[in-house]
Amino acid sequence: MAMITIGINMEFVRSSDKPFAWGVAKAAELGYEYIEPMVHWGRELLSEAGYFHSFSMLDDPLEMREICEKHGVKLSGLSAHTPLAKPETSVNYLVQAIRFAGEAGAPVVNTDEGPQHGFTGEEIDHTLMQYVLTIAAKAAERRGILIGLEPHQIYSQTPEGLDRIFNLVASPAIGINFDTGNSYLCNQDTYQWLEHVRDRLVHLHAKDISVEQGEDERGKVTGTPVGCACGEGVIDWGRIIDILSPLDREICLSVECGTVDQAAASIEHLRQFVGPQK
Repeated sequence: MAMITIGINMEFVRSSDKPFAWGVAKAAELGYEYIEPMVHWGRELLSEAGYFHSFSMLDDPLEMREICEKHGVKLSGLSAHTPLAKPETSVNYLVQAIRFAGEAGAPVVNTDEGPQHGFTGEEIDHTLMQYVLTIAAKAAERRGILIGLEPHQIYSQTPEGLDRIFNLVASPAIGINFDTGNSYLCNQDTYQWLEHVRDRLVHLHAKDISVEQGEDERGKVTGTPVGCACGEGVIDWGRIIDILSPLDREICLSVECGTVDQAAASIEHLRQFVGPQK
């Protein structure tokens, strides 16, 4: 039977204009056992000034680990989304994220196909993604890190499309980071798709979608940054847990919502199905 845990993607503090360490403390205060930080290259003004939660990969990954240990939380993965069909960017970024994850203690690095150049076309884009994932998989295999491919963007908005990207490289390091909200907005059956990828699942973005957003955007977009609070939208979380239950490994539900209040409501709702985390 699966060991299902509840985590929180650090996007929940974006609207609070607070730094990474503040967000970790807040996640712990709310009762989350795991967090999923976002990492970036170089330096950027908002994070440096303490107004944004993203963590620079120029900083020491052990600092991230120490902040988490201070507040009694663990890393479920890193949010390291990069355009896989743009190797001039994604090769170095993704490999650096994998190396960072190895030192910080994050078992999974999550990414998606990202936007394409627009002048390449479908076949070339998949060749480029294969090139990037081949290099990234080698780095991940050496470190025992898993790469979670997420349905988000044009090629991965269907089960067949995500399968094609997954099958580009045969590696035990490559799995699926399923996103419940993105799958719904792509106008797919979220539950059938989750059953389809269940055996390849390494991480799950627990994203709920409000009725209003669904009515406005379903079938028109391929995803969304964050959703509403879990339990306040269209996703049946009891059914999600039932689908995951037969797995014989740990799976983290990493909540993707936009505010601290939504994060508090989400963990309260999910605990009905998963139980207390601390």
